[in-house]
Amino acid sequence: MATTSIRSSKNNQPNALFDRRPLNFDPTLKRNRINRVLTSIAGVFGALAVLPLFLVLLYVLFQGGRLLSPTLFTQLPPPPGLDGGGIGNAVIGTILVTLIASVIAIPIGVGGGIYLNEYSTRGWFSQFISFGNDILAGVPSIITGVFVYGIVVSTRLFFNQSFSAVAGGLALAVLMLPTVIKTTDEGLKLVPQELRWGSYGIGASKFVTVMRVTLPAAFTPIATGVVLAIARAAGETAPLIFTALFSPFWPEGIFNPIATMSVLIFNFSIMPYEAQNELAWAASFVLVIMILAANLIARWISSLSRN
Repeated sequence: MATTSIRSSKNNQPNALFDRRPLNFDPTLKRNRINRVLTSIAGVFGALAVLPLFLVLLYVLFQGGRLLSPTLFTQLPPPPGLDGGGIGNAVIGTILVTLIASVIAIPIGVGGGIYLNEYSTRGWFSQFISFGNDILAGVPSIITGVFVYGIVVSTRLFFNQSFSAVAGGLALAVLMLPTVIKTTDEGLKLVPQELRWGSYGIGASKFVTVMRVTLPAAFTPIATGVVLAIARAAGETAPLIFTALFSPFWPEGIFNPIATMSVLIFNFSIMPYEAQNELAWAASFVLVIMILAANLIARWISSLSRN
């Protein structure tokens, strides 16, 4: 009986640890006040990080959104000093050059990512490719433009033509490659190894396993990387100045100079004419909306893997 009473008395005694640290949130405690201050500081820095994005969007919307009209997409730019016109040739040229770059970069980039993750033995050659891909991702875009200019434009490599949409597409493809290769490699790493073992267990070859099992399983991250690479390429200017140049007319083929929105913005924004400056703002708004839409599509594709 005595032992039982002693135990019960011990169990009924309040715990000193919980007396000092109550379970309910106490805003008067020093650590909670410090936590609230530091959280507020982190929130301020987070808001400052995204503030330029909203300022750019609002300013471009104010300057270029008011100029939107059907004629903006159906007419050619006017001669310097004249009013009216549109950016129809630049919109088509941007889509065409980006499409050429995608046709070149996506197969090579996805193939490079498949090699790094599925076929390489992580030897010196695969390490060299990974290192080179990381270096290429940091190369300034203007260097890429100068490189393609020296290889393709100055040598008139394609049908004795110099500046062309194909040359511009090649320059943008070089910029897209690192993103596509990296996202493909990382996406394939997320595929469970058990899927590959199951495919091998039923007699499938390496190639069939990659094409029928591994790639479909990694489609979402790969597609996200491809869309982000396209969005980056569509907004580049420096490589296109050295390769696609600019044309005030409608596209006349992929082996001729072609207008793009980024180069149109550069050319028209430095002209001393109000009409050209307004078209530059309108093209800026259209280009920002296109890139924003591509990023939203990438986020939507990325969210599919979490559902």
